Parts: sequence; C-alpha cells; structure tokens
Amino acid sequence: MPGTQSPRPARLTRRAEFLAVAAKGRKHAMPGMLVQGLKVEGRPGMRLGFTCSRKIGNAVARNRARRRLRAAADQVLRPGPAGWDVVLVGRAATLERPFPALVEDLRTALARLGAAP
Repeated sequence: MPGTQSPRPARLTRRAEFLAVAAKGRKHAMPGMLVQGLKVEGRPGMRLGFTCSRKIGNAVARNRARRRLRAAADQVLRPGPAGWDVVLVGRAATLERPFPALVEDLRTALARLGAAP
C-alpha cells in the first residue's frame, strides 16, 4: 500500500525504565543529542524514550526539542532494531541544529552503539 509507514516503536514510559537504560546501557554523545541504548535479550521489538532537562530552556523549548527528536526517530527507527531500549536525550543544540544533521547524528550514534536498524 503506497504511503504506508511501519508503526512507531513502543515507548519507554516509567522512570525506572529510563534509569535502567542509563545505568546498564551504552551511550554515545553527538552534537545534537545524547543516545543511550540497552540491548534486552528476548524482546521482539524496540522501545524508545525521549527526555529533555531544564538546561535546554523553558517548557516550550523542551517540547520543541522532543518533537524534533521524535521526528528524527520516525525517519531513522521505522522499524527499529529488535531487542533494544533506546533513549534520546535532548541538548541545547537540538533546537538549533539543522534537521538533516540531527537525523545524521542519530544514525551515527546508533551505528556506534551497534543498534543500527
């Protein structure tokens, strides 16, 4: 069917899930984002989480950064690598970085983590 995209990956929603990825997983910093990944054996799909701290700015800026990260993930992670929990952490540069560079940052970081789709 033309124009049909694969579904979005499942989401990480609980704080404990984010903390587990941060504590046990690997991370790679890029100019536009920090990517954290944790390989989970036996999981059929991937789960994805987004976070931005107050260092980025007010609520409007943080939400804009999360939307940009979500849009980049939609381009790169459909379908995502099976068996991975991935967290995208926004940085101040997430707001100003050109979108194609943001997408390339995500691709590069995932490849370096070993989680490239």
